[in-house]
Order: sequence, then C-alpha cells, then structure tokens
Amino acid sequence: MERNRSPLVNDCSLQGIRPIMLDLPYPPIQVKEKNPQYADLLLVDYCGSVSELSAILQYINNENRMSGEHCSLMRTILGIAMAEMMHLQKLGELIHLLGGNVCFETKQPNGMWSPSCLTLPYHIPQMIQADLEAERAAIRQYKMHINAIRDDYVNAVLKRIIQDEEYHIMILQSL
Repeated sequence: MERNRSPLVNDCSLQGIRPIMLDLPYPPIQVKEKNPQYADLLLVDYCGSVSELSAILQYINNENRMSGEHCSLMRTILGIAMAEMMHLQKLGELIHLLGGNVCFETKQPNGMWSPSCLTLPYHIPQMIQADLEAERAAIRQYKMHINAIRDDYVNAVLKRIIQDEEYHIMILQSL
C-alpha cells in the first residue's frame, strides 16, 4: 500500500526583497578618460577571486542551502546578494567607460572565475563567517585599487561601494 507523502515545501516568501545597502546615492558613473589599466583593475573587482561575482554566487548559494526555518536569515542574505548585483552592474559600467572589455576573465594569473573562488561551508554559522571574511577581503582590495587609480570619479564609486560592504559586515555580525 502506497502512502501519500506530503511534498517538502519551503514556505519562506522571498517576494518583495530589496537590496540591502545604505540609503545614500551613488556618485554618477563617469570617468576622467579611458584607461585600460584601470579597467583591468576593476575587472578583478568585477569577476576575480575576490569580486562582486564571487560575492553574489556565494550569497545565493548560502541562501539556497538554508532551510525554510531560517526565513528571516534567507531574506537578509538574498538582500545582500542583490546589493552585490548592483555593485557588479556599476563596475561593469565603469569598465566599459574606461575602455575595458566587460567579461568574466581578468588579467590575473588564473584569470578565469571558477567555483574555487567561493567558500561554501555547510553550517550556517560558518556560512556567515565566510561571508564576513569575503566582505573584509573585498574592502581591502577596493582600498588597494583606490590607491592605484588616479581618477576621482572612479574612486568615488569605489568608496561608495565600500560603504555598502561595511554595512554588510555590520549586518552579518549582528546575525
């Protein structure tokens, strides 16, 4: 006799989630002049091992692996991922304006993005710790790039992105 089994359901609604970012405007997306070297640096922030692409995928993967019992946490993680998507989009615009090729390959030694760029622990406390470490690494990298780039327009956008990353750290620490 076959039993009717109830389907497994995640009843956590992710509808209406907005990007979790500071309620501050972004500077206009503009550059002083074309500069392929600056575009290459931003490409690392776009899709390098420490990058917005890595952040998005790590957050989405973590959100997908949390059970519906952690609905509030899932919504928070997805909101942070959405903010990282906004960062990726802004970096892509800057790369294009600087004369770079918006793609998923950097000029680094192992320049192709791969899943090995992610830290994907199984348990939620380790997920949050990995996310914190990734946010801190991103801030360090952005600061290095700000020091190397002599374009106030580009640096203004990077500094604004750092503000969101610092906000994400504060939120993740509270979790």
